[in-house]
Amino acid sequence: MEALRASSSLQLSMISTRLPTTPTENLMFNLSFSSIPNSSFSSLRRTTAKSKLFSTVSSSTISTEPIDPPQPELEILTQEEKFDWFSQWYPVMPVCDLDKRIPHAKKVMGLDIVVWWDRNESAWKVFDDTCPHRLAPLSEGRIDQWGRLQCVYHGWCFNGSGDCKFIPQAPPDGPPVHTFKKACVAVYPSTVQNDIVWFWPNTDPQYKDILLKKKPPYIPELDDPSYTKIMANREIPYGYEVLIENLMDPAHVPYAHFGIMKIPNANNRPKADREGGIPLDINVQTLDIDGFLGKHQYGSSRFIPPCVYFAFPNFKSDQSNGSVSTAGTKKELSSHVAQRRALLVFICIPVSPGKSRLIWTFPRNFAVWIDQIVPRWMFHVRGNLILDSDLYLLHVEERKIMEVGSSNWQKACFVPTKSDANVVAFRKWLRKYSGGQVDWGTKFTGTLPPSPPREQLMDRYWSHCGQLPQLQCGL
Repeated sequence: MEALRASSSLQLSMISTRLPTTPTENLMFNLSFSSIPNSSFSSLRRTTAKSKLFSTVSSSTISTEPIDPPQPELEILTQEEKFDWFSQWYPVMPVCDLDKRIPHAKKVMGLDIVVWWDRNESAWKVFDDTCPHRLAPLSEGRIDQWGRLQCVYHGWCFNGSGDCKFIPQAPPDGPPVHTFKKACVAVYPSTVQNDIVWFWPNTDPQYKDILLKKKPPYIPELDDPSYTKIMANREIPYGYEVLIENLMDPAHVPYAHFGIMKIPNANNRPKADREGGIPLDINVQTLDIDGFLGKHQYGSSRFIPPCVYFAFPNFKSDQSNGSVSTAGTKKELSSHVAQRRALLVFICIPVSPGKSRLIWTFPRNFAVWIDQIVPRWMFHVRGNLILDSDLYLLHVEERKIMEVGSSNWQKACFVPTKSDANVVAFRKWLRKYSGGQVDWGTKFTGTLPPSPPREQLMDRYWSHCGQLPQLQCGL
């Protein structure tokens, strides 16, 4: 592993950037966020209303007196303010991690679905993972020679519209039982956007054309050919709430990922401890049912419920590399650096209580050649090493939160500094618009599954590699 890291660092360090480490490594959980253009996400509802800023105690305040954490505001929910978890688009998997030759079993929002490639329509399809015959999982089947989804149990075959096209046990001269409505499979509306398969978690026919009325959040940079992007995904053994708030928290990076990630030292300030944590001035400026915007001293970040959280690192011109240049060269360099753009995109998928799925990608429009020569599996190794380093503590933390009750989160947790503003904002959004937790409908009560042994939690093969056959060559 050390040799692998050294090899990766050697290749990537050839790039001249202002970052102290490689772009691929240092973009993840970077503390520098820049301003977000209003047009970056076309599906966002623009609003001019400003919500109350979160009242957290300034991290620069020095006092020997105990400080009580800010108390949650009393809020009265109305029917219009309720967030409908089953009226949203959900990402399933990146297209690059789906094999067109076989069906794939996935779970999202407690729903068992099967994703498969319909070559007759040249489209990814998302079905209920249940054969109407005897309720066997269709994901255990195959794609037959005519491009139909075939159930492995009795051979029933279905087209991309969910219609049953063949029942081997039905006499050819008998009634056409395969045309009966009960022989059809429930089909979810689906689409591919930003090279990710999305689906709408309702098979009611009234939502067949929901894509014409509402689209998934769109990230233009992921479709821009001038940007490089490598996607990865992983099954996470703790819930959606803990996953997304952890990604919103830059303050944990130098501690939970110490020795794995190199964090730039802002203004070369002296370290107060070994890890070099610093005060972070994060403020939440807007919060409504469509999410919230967070302002950092280095830029901005945004949460688009239920799944998308992204941030923009800020790349400023500097001469820290010691190069000498004329005034004209400096102007040209400044113009070049100002055009650099990079995003940190985290897509957090609620799977079931205590389980989630993460899709991450860090598109950038500089040092693009790195991803053309460095194997994709090396990016996966690095990303999963970071996820591993705080996986167990987050799994345990989630159970402690459940013990006190998710609605009591802010009473149980002491969050006196502005570095926790994004996390406090997410918990406030969750409490205000969803009663403090994911609405699983009738699927679950919210009780967490039994906690497996630590060794099983840390088993990366079944949570990542085993689900991506194209990566097994890198093991």
